[in-house]
Amino acid sequence: MNTSRSFCVAVCGASGAVGTEMVSILEERHFPVANLKLLSSERSAGECLTFCGDDIRIEELNRNSFAGVDVALFSAGSEVSRDFAPAAVEAGAVVIDNTSAFRMEPDIPLVVVEVNPEDIARFHQRGIIANPNCSTIQMVVVLKPIEDAAKIRRVVVSTYQSVSGAGRGGIRELESQSLAVFNLKEIVCGHFPRQIAFNCLPHIDVFQDDGYSKEEHKMIDESRKILHRPDLKLTATSVRVPVFFGHSEAMNVETERKLTAEEVRRLLSKAPGVRVIDDIQNDLYPTSIDAVGIDDTLVGRIREDPSVDCGLDLWVVADNVRKGAALNAVQIAERLVEHHL
Repeated sequence: MNTSRSFCVAVCGASGAVGTEMVSILEERHFPVANLKLLSSERSAGECLTFCGDDIRIEELNRNSFAGVDVALFSAGSEVSRDFAPAAVEAGAVVIDNTSAFRMEPDIPLVVVEVNPEDIARFHQRGIIANPNCSTIQMVVVLKPIEDAAKIRRVVVSTYQSVSGAGRGGIRELESQSLAVFNLKEIVCGHFPRQIAFNCLPHIDVFQDDGYSKEEHKMIDESRKILHRPDLKLTATSVRVPVFFGHSEAMNVETERKLTAEEVRRLLSKAPGVRVIDDIQNDLYPTSIDAVGIDDTLVGRIREDPSVDCGLDLWVVADNVRKGAALNAVQIAERLVEHHL
């Protein structure tokens, strides 16, 4: 990073899966932190996280928590963001929010750094930058080079989303149900509406009146906003699968101009944040396990769709907690402090 300044950073929701990953990534990427404040609910207050060799105690979040804070990373749920992000802005911080609270508000930029970093400059309007949904992030990182090369006509995407997308409660439920199956015990559902162990649920977030889930609408609406394509035809089916970490997506993309599979491989091989793993002769393609702990979005099974004139099929995988949430937020913060603060 090209900055000589250091900043007071707050992580709101520091005890959660994404919050702890944010703290780790801030350290890994040597973000210029002068002071780190860890904030969470009363339940987690008093716990400690290690940052650069120091144990930092988590404080209980309140409206006075943001005094002196320059950048506040929020990942504590939409209600918390709606309640406390304005207080953080009023105290002088720029908020980077990982929830759905502000994503579709027209005066708040929704940013994936590899796709639309120029939108960060609009943070002045509200003092808030929104971090997209995890499944949206990995999709638009791959769509952007294709859009620039051939303009996208239509996208059909089906997701296979890990339980960590539902937080620590989702992880615990898959663990407990898997043990129950092996030990012939009763399956208890709490976090998910149906059994997730050894099962697939076409149900993420709540269903809307049109039959789509809220998760599916997020992917559609957010992608249009990020790509600056309000006319983009996109449909999604979101499925929860019994995988702990890593979201996978099967994407069918129709373009205005024909691209061959080899052209797409070359495009994506040069794209920021993308890694192509596509050698089917040697059974090389990305899987959820391959993506865990990796910054890049992985792409394979690239092939032409013969059912339409300009169609492509791709398989896209990313670490949903890392790139799909924490890393993208820190990347926004890096760009923010380097170019705008």
